[in-house]
Amino acid sequence: MIKVDNLFKLLKKNDINFFSGVPDSILKEFSSALKNKSKKNHIIATNEGAAVSLGIGHYLSTNKIPCIYMQNSGLSNALNPLISIANKSVYSIPLILIIGWRGSPKMDDEPQHNVKGKITRNILKLLEIKYTIIKSNVDLNKFNKQIKVAKKNKSIVACLIEQNTLRKSKKIIKKKDYYKLDKEFFLKTLLEILDKKTKIISSTGYNSRELMYLRNKYKYKNSKDFYMVGGMGHTSSVALGYSLSSKNKTICIDGDGSFLMHMGSIKTAGTFANKNFKYILLNNNSHDSVGGQSTFANNINFEKFSKSLGFKNFYCVKNYKNLKKNVKKFLSTNNLSFLEVKVSNSKTKNLPRPKDLIKIKNQFMK
Repeated sequence: MIKVDNLFKLLKKNDINFFSGVPDSILKEFSSALKNKSKKNHIIATNEGAAVSLGIGHYLSTNKIPCIYMQNSGLSNALNPLISIANKSVYSIPLILIIGWRGSPKMDDEPQHNVKGKITRNILKLLEIKYTIIKSNVDLNKFNKQIKVAKKNKSIVACLIEQNTLRKSKKIIKKKDYYKLDKEFFLKTLLEILDKKTKIISSTGYNSRELMYLRNKYKYKNSKDFYMVGGMGHTSSVALGYSLSSKNKTICIDGDGSFLMHMGSIKTAGTFANKNFKYILLNNNSHDSVGGQSTFANNINFEKFSKSLGFKNFYCVKNYKNLKKNVKKFLSTNNLSFLEVKVSNSKTKNLPRPKDLIKIKNQFMK
């Protein structure tokens, strides 16, 4: 294990003081330290490609190399600007990538993480990005040499950090609740209302895990779920694609981080969705499952925004008053509808993860 301070010292020594990325649970300690060390020069991006692009802009303005952090699943989002802008054969823009390596070899992880974990190094090799697997201070020294080469050659270098590599801080990191409505209570209320033919497609992270937890705990048999264990930001597109070819009422349960990651998709839904498509945004203004970092969604006027995209009706739930009545009204409306639910962060500890994914898919499709 290494201290996150040692990683920051290395970056500071190389005159790296601009940071952008998408939060990841493996890099939780890194994200937490950024709050204190680089408040002015740190931007939490909506997706990894945007983070890379912000870094490119910073370099063009300052001639200083930026640091971009991400989960390895997000490396796919970053490919376009990495290849078509920053690559040495194009504009040759130096970047430092810090990548949380989920599903690394010999690590027990989820199916979707294992798939990406196995090919992460191959992706970096195809991109001709030299990398260091950081497990100790010796590896930090090796990475330091690579950074110096990257600065000299104006190239991209990366480090891969596995689970439990960064030493946990003794300071307890408390997640801030922006809203008071308990998310579990809302989801439980929703499940109690739905009829048997309703289909739910829910976003990756705690939303799907909490939905599955409640369904198993209370033995709800009405409606069926498809859990987006990966593909953050694509929930609304999967739900839209399903709803267009189905007569079933289709409920998309999205999170604010997922919504923002590929926000253009909700415009597609607003343009093409039928009346059977119902969009629910669980907004806690937080990347809840990876450390509670802010999404900055708290100041968006979703009523004006959703109606400008084509949704005919907007509903907002933010407390317990008339909750069931308001949800029923949203579900029964005969127009394309958008429901924002202002919820607290998840309170249930050790939420289960979907395991038999093929079985889940087959049951959903029946």
